[in-house]
Amino acid sequence: MSGTLTLVPTPIGNLSDISPRCRQALEEADFIAAEDTRVTLKLLNHLEIKKPLVSYYEHNKEFSGKKIVERILAGENCAQVSDAGSPAISDPGEDLVRLCAQSGITVTAIPGPCAAITALSISGLPTGRFTFEGFLSTTKKNRAAHLQSLQKEQRTMIFYEAPHKLSATLTDLEQAFGGERRISLCRELTKLHEEVLRMTLAEAVSFYTEQSPRGEYVLIVEGAPQEAEAEASMETALARVAVLIESGSSKKDAVRQVAQETGLSKNALYGAALK
Repeated sequence: MSGTLTLVPTPIGNLSDISPRCRQALEEADFIAAEDTRVTLKLLNHLEIKKPLVSYYEHNKEFSGKKIVERILAGENCAQVSDAGSPAISDPGEDLVRLCAQSGITVTAIPGPCAAITALSISGLPTGRFTFEGFLSTTKKNRAAHLQSLQKEQRTMIFYEAPHKLSATLTDLEQAFGGERRISLCRELTKLHEEVLRMTLAEAVSFYTEQSPRGEYVLIVEGAPQEAEAEASMETALARVAVLIESGSSKKDAVRQVAQETGLSKNALYGAALK
């Protein structure tokens, strides 16, 4: 009988955030798959837990993932952790879950700390609908295409960013979305120096021209404003044109004015008026 894979969220800063259920899962696992075994070892030492650790991260996930699946199929139970937060969210654990699912292995997840949701909840921006975008590509072309695809996104957007890339990312966000778009910059969440800065993108670019970014950031960016109401119907616009003509305007002037008022095509409106 095969074992199970349990995704165990770890604190994003404050070690007191580990839940009793997470502790129990780590204690009961036969082995733990860790993104960075050194980071996980510190947590285990804090919890006074001793368990075998297996390295599983972005650059060894293909080889290590197969080995982990083999052990689980042989009957061992694995707890998978990332360095901080919920595994499989912007994390190579996503691929381990896929491998286990393909092999018919039971996968369970324990709810717990997640930097994206923590930052969103205190951002002061709309939380009803949002999209998690993770880290932007380091490739200029891919990054530009990603941001271009989000220019009309009306949901609140969540990004992760490292301190040494923050200034460049803020500049790219301002160019893509405009300087007036609101942003909440959340850093050092749950730690002693937790900070949330709420400003526009233009203000953020200016601020970090003078200040050096410190710590890992979660960026909560306001979505695009809702599109204006649908263009007025042609029938309504033609009625308005008729009123202006009766008031003394030429057909050409009336059409031009109504096109400006409604957003309708001047040529289409003029053609309809001729008919």
